[in-house]
Amino acid sequence: MSSRLDNLTGHSGPLAAEPPDRAEFNGLKKSGLARLHDAANTTLALESRFDLAYNAAHALCLAALRSHGYRAKYRYIVFQVVPDTLGLGPEVWRILAKAHDTRNLGEYEGDLNVDERLVTDLLKAVQAVATAIQQRPPP
Repeated sequence: MSSRLDNLTGHSGPLAAEPPDRAEFNGLKKSGLARLHDAANTTLALESRFDLAYNAAHALCLAALRSHGYRAKYRYIVFQVVPDTLGLGPEVWRILAKAHDTRNLGEYEGDLNVDERLVTDLLKAVQAVATAIQQRPPP
């Protein structure tokens, strides 16, 4: 029986099978945890905290995906497969998806519309991801 991650691979799929790499996993995890720590610094601008938290989420979710032996072809997919890679539910991946959409509006249309609530929710979601990834052994 194939997994949902297997079903997302192939020529037109958003994932590619690739053996995990321990050094890559450790580097992504370290980067994600450092950014998460910095994002909690309330003396920084809200936009900076959002950027740090979003990039922490991406690094940690990518580490989880890579530990399962897959590489994302698109940035967004690392958030969509969080239920499969870390066992986290919609209360986490929906916030990550919202943050991704917000990030894209800021990056591509110059409309970075963040507020305290979004940053607070994002930090909570990323902390759940960090807790889950820290419980995973390196590949």
